[in-house]
Amino acid sequence: HRGETLDGTYTALRKHWQGMTDEMQRLEEENNRIFIDAYGLADELTPEVPLAEITLTCNPAYSIGGDKTDAQREDELRARTMREFLSYAVGCMVGRYSLDAPGLILADAGGTLADYLARLRAEGVPEPTYPPDADNVIPVLDGDWFADDITERFRAFLRTTFGEAHFRDNLAFIEDALGKDIRRYFVRDFYRDHWQRYKKRPIYWMVSSPRGSFQALIAMHRYRPDTLSVLLNGYLREYQRKLDAHHARLIEQADDADIAQGARTKAMKEAEKVARQIAELREWERDVIHPLAERRIEIDLDDGVKANYPTFAGALKAIPGL
Repeated sequence: HRGETLDGTYTALRKHWQGMTDEMQRLEEENNRIFIDAYGLADELTPEVPLAEITLTCNPAYSIGGDKTDAQREDELRARTMREFLSYAVGCMVGRYSLDAPGLILADAGGTLADYLARLRAEGVPEPTYPPDADNVIPVLDGDWFADDITERFRAFLRTTFGEAHFRDNLAFIEDALGKDIRRYFVRDFYRDHWQRYKKRPIYWMVSSPRGSFQALIAMHRYRPDTLSVLLNGYLREYQRKLDAHHARLIEQADDADIAQGARTKAMKEAEKVARQIAELREWERDVIHPLAERRIEIDLDDGVKANYPTFAGALKAIPGL
């Protein structure tokens, strides 16, 4: 169903889904006619099956409940499909999936980039079309603080899958479906969608400071005893250094008499916000991340998410009921 653009691709896919739904409805009604005729129930039953009773997830009349219009259900189906596309993209970022081979790629404990490349070579793929993240730490932040953060990784994924020529239109299609820009979705909504999709047993874990000033995704299957050390030394401390420099620039702006008063006031308010973030992250590093990193915790995938996730309490974003 893939077309040149996401809009065209989704339109073709939606048409295919509607065909599946219509065919299922036809078959169920035909079955009803057979049984009604066989048991002489024509005076008591009718063969018609309402569209809402066609139990396919691609049928919005069934899968999207509530008191909604057909147009609202169509909008929600489009949004849900884009969220699934983003979820698949993240799976490719961490190496769980690949654009070059079907099925799961890295699904065993402690999977590495070398394991990923070896699996692709076994499939006859010398180099991946879209390489996964090398260290299993993907920052999820509200700005362009790291070149390999989740938003930039997704933009690269979209360019790889649908090309540069339609990149802006494709990104606009996704953001229109979601009702927000892609960075805002990843920072605020992606993880909730993920753990809900996996029934509170997420396979991607969100390392998060108490107020969310710093966030990063790690894949459970690629977790290693040194993963938190990589996150601490390669990302958290680097982010704090960048915040320190940003804070210093804001203070300079706030004290610059050549700048308009409104701009100086805005800079001071931003500086106060950044100062609170810095204080939060230093305390979190000292009390939570550094001690956990030093412990070099090992996990057993056979114990499941329910047993492993609470081991990192204070480091991972809390999930109600887990």
